[in-house]
Parts: sequence; structure tokens; C-alpha cells
Amino acid sequence: MDANIYQHFRSDERPFIDAVQDWIEKVQMQYAPYLTEFLDPRQAYILETIVRQQSDLKFEFYGGYEQAERTRCLIFPDYYTPTQEEFDIVLFEINYPEKFTQLSHGKILGTLVNSGLKREYFGDIISDGSRWQVLVAKEVQNYIQMQVTKIGSVNVRLLVKEYIDLVSPKDAWLEEATTVSSMRLDTVIANVFSISRQRSKQLIEAGKVKVNWRVAQRPDFMLELLDIVSIRGFGRLQIQRQGGTTKKEKIRLAIGVLRK
Repeated sequence: MDANIYQHFRSDERPFIDAVQDWIEKVQMQYAPYLTEFLDPRQAYILETIVRQQSDLKFEFYGGYEQAERTRCLIFPDYYTPTQEEFDIVLFEINYPEKFTQLSHGKILGTLVNSGLKREYFGDIISDGSRWQVLVAKEVQNYIQMQVTKIGSVNVRLLVKEYIDLVSPKDAWLEEATTVSSMRLDTVIANVFSISRQRSKQLIEAGKVKVNWRVAQRPDFMLELLDIVSIRGFGRLQIQRQGGTTKKEKIRLAIGVLRK
């Protein structure tokens, strides 16, 4: 494998790059498909880049529905034709007393992660405003159903649903065009949410900002294509495209935004 691939990505992404290269080798040696766990958009971008550069293998992403943010990837030889069922994704609907309480994305995710399983077993958590659903890896279906009986103090049941029962997600990225002086985390947050750089730094240093679901406490952290940034109390943003620079050397960006 080409060690120079590292130079195209961040140093903290090296373990994932190594994993991708291992997956490629498995498919090439065993001549059989390999299914990943759920990937975030940045990981999916890295995987696609490496597979294209270092092999003749094919790949497909699927997260349970067409616009899924988190997806599993099937890497396979060129002779192979995958089916949707091979992605092994189960759709759960959360049955809870809607008249007496409200759920939130954060509460649901916290409960799932605290069940003892890593984040990579869970796909998107979606809602139409009242109904809540979560997509999970089939290999942990029974465990999750047994473990998750409460979200906070609320009694819940996880019911398996067919994909025809999938809700239409209420939240959708709104694409906005902007320019920034740099790809620093504090700079991009300040620009998108119209707050001062100082306020942006404070949010980051207080642990209120996550990049790709991991807390980022360095204001000078450099964002890359398809990174997702969550800012507590403000919403989320995603670096969707970069479009060169302006005459004043500012970077043109297309950013997906979910505002609270």
C-alpha cells in the first residue's frame, strides 16, 4: 500500500486509513465482499478516495434510506453485484408516551452509546417531529432491544419497522454559500453563525463543539471537506464543497447548515 496516502489527510485520521487499507487487502485476498460499520461522511470520503486510488475494487454506501448521513460501505470485487439486504441495517421505531414527554436526538444517542456499544453500530437518528426512529447494525439488533428500555426516565420499547414505515426527517441541511479567511474551526463557526471569534473560541474551549461526533477543544483545528461540526445551542454545519478563492484570497465554501 502507498504510505504517501497519509499526506492527503489529517494525522489523527491515520488509524482509519490503516483500517481501510486492511479492508481492501481482505477483499483482494479473499475475493469476497467486506461490509464496514457505520461511517460518518468524512470517513466515507476517505474510504472512497483510498479505494479509488489503490485498487480496482468497487464500493457502495447505504444507510437505510437515500439521504442517510451515516452509512455502511460494502467493498467488493468487480464481478459482484450487491443487494440492499447485504448492508444488514435494521430500522427501529421508539415507542414512548408521546402525550406526556418529548425525546431529543441527544437523549436518544446518549442512551444508545451508554448501552455499552460503540457509535459505529448506529446510523442516523431521525424524526418527523413526534415519531423517532434509529437505524442500527443488524448484528446488535437483539442486544439493543434488550438493553434500551428507558431513555432518561421515560419507558420505551424499540419496535422493528419495515423501510416503507420510514418517517420523512423534519430536519434537512440548508445549503449556504460563504467565504472564510481560513478553515480554522473557530473562524468557520463565527462566520456561519454570525458570532464573534472570541465567542466561538469560548464555545470550543468549553467542550461545546464536536467535529464528526468527537469533542474538539482546539480553536485552530483545521476543517476539511465533509466534516460535520455540532455546536451546542446553535446547530450543525457541514463543509459540503470548496470552490477556490476570491480576489482577496478568501476561501469559497458551500456549507450545509441546521440551525436551532
